[in-house]
Amino acid sequence: MKSTFTAHPIPKANHDIVKAAMLLTTLIVLMISGCATYPGWLSSTGPSGQQVEESQESERMEGIRVIDIDDTVARRLLSFHKKMLFSDAFTETAHSGYVIGPGDVIEVSVWEAPPSMLFGGEIVDPRSRLMTTTSATTFPEQMISSEGMITIPFAGKIATSGKTLEQVEAQIAKALKGRANQPQVLVRLIHNNTANVTVMGEVNKSMRMPLTAGRERLLDAVATAGGVRESISKMSLQLTRGDQMRVLPLDIIIRDPQQNIALQPGDVVTALFQPLSFTALGAAAKNGEINFETKGISLAQALARAGGLDDTRADARAVFIFRLEDVNTLDWDTPPKTNPDGKVPVIYQLNLKHPASFFVAQSFPVDNEDVLYISNAPVADLQKLLNIATSVTYPFMNSGSIGHYIKELK
Repeated sequence: MKSTFTAHPIPKANHDIVKAAMLLTTLIVLMISGCATYPGWLSSTGPSGQQVEESQESERMEGIRVIDIDDTVARRLLSFHKKMLFSDAFTETAHSGYVIGPGDVIEVSVWEAPPSMLFGGEIVDPRSRLMTTTSATTFPEQMISSEGMITIPFAGKIATSGKTLEQVEAQIAKALKGRANQPQVLVRLIHNNTANVTVMGEVNKSMRMPLTAGRERLLDAVATAGGVRESISKMSLQLTRGDQMRVLPLDIIIRDPQQNIALQPGDVVTALFQPLSFTALGAAAKNGEINFETKGISLAQALARAGGLDDTRADARAVFIFRLEDVNTLDWDTPPKTNPDGKVPVIYQLNLKHPASFFVAQSFPVDNEDVLYISNAPVADLQKLLNIATSVTYPFMNSGSIGHYIKELK
């Protein structure tokens, strides 16, 4: 028996649907092949790990350095942070007593052994206005001149600036030797106008704190100014001495006595309210700006505060820290190109697939305004593509017109 097959014409509407479905299928194949050759192209959270690694070779991003985070890099960064400590940046001077300077007001008294020859005899006490016989003479208060000099009768001009009270006493006694009978000299500081420290910023009372021979320290200045206004964990102290300036978290100064250094005349202590933060982006469980304490946190702590990596889409080999780094921080193989602020754009990369990376992450310091970015894994982008393909083709596969056409083919 000869079998016959009757071809039914395809309705125009159904014909258009079939053509659309075939076109969609072709596009999906092309998209999948493109995804295989250029991973991460579908990602909406940022560049893929491969794109970040290639950034330093791009002409559009010239000057960017991509550096793998290892133990050497972490140690170098920690060493650079240590140079910011007050104990390393500011040299402690040996304790030598109070040093006077131009503008200070002092009082000089001279005693002679009897019989008095130069200053002894009957004199009018300038305080009581009474006639008295004494072997001691107290001269009127004097302000040290801009040249650092005072004048003592029979001794002439005495250089006092930059000397302790004891040194001035010895100098005056030496100048009077042979004129006064075994002179003994006492110098008192009446007004301290030069040995002061300025305390300002987020303290309860900005002030000029006079220094004494007791050698006041940083925390003494903070306490004298009434303490800080904000939480200690969010406060830093800035010390300016001459042309040097350093900033250190208040919490570190409290915990490390070596950082509570002695103050010197002319120092400026500024209390700063610094709520530090970093930004977490990409395939982290928590995206956004995350605050941390002024004493600092490690990369491991930063990852924990961002909720860790999203297991469904994160690429553990592509954890990045974007930072504008100080030019003196690292040893560069070639001179780096800096931005207008003198900073080097650096991308630090950590591969958490290596177990040793977790130890390095515990010592790598996170800086203020760092950007923590975790790239999507290529398989996550492929999954996105398949979800899109499914959402597009599913309505066609369940269309009544397609079902009717299949019945006609049967």
